[in-house]
Amino acid sequence: QVQLVESGGGLVQAGGSLNVSCAASGRTISSYYIGWFRQAPGKERSFVARITSGGGTTYYANSVKGRFTISRDNAKNTVYLQMNSLKPEDTAVYYCAADPLGYTGNYDRTTTYAYWGQGTQVTVSS
Repeated sequence: QVQLVESGGGLVQAGGSLNVSCAASGRTISSYYIGWFRQAPGKERSFVARITSGGGTTYYANSVKGRFTISRDNAKNTVYLQMNSLKPEDTAVYYCAADPLGYTGNYDRTTTYAYWGQGTQVTVSS
């Protein structure tokens, strides 16, 4: 089974930036599509971004489009989420998830992804 571990979360002021990493181990994720999700207290886990296996195609939630960038370095077996122009409403636990099947449909649904990390807290102060 692939293990996913997020890191890089923390506290940042509104307008600031943060880069979160998702390091995979146990097997290569070079052929997997990877998604980022987030969950704020009292809210459902929601889609943030998705990247194809080769990194050539990305998808973003409208709420983060233009501010967040998902990328991957398959040689390092790692996926990144660069978050710029952060807003207090971005505060949440951020999770990375792996889709071994590479489905393009329902890319924004949690059920599409087979493996999940433990999450990392991102807090944006106003």
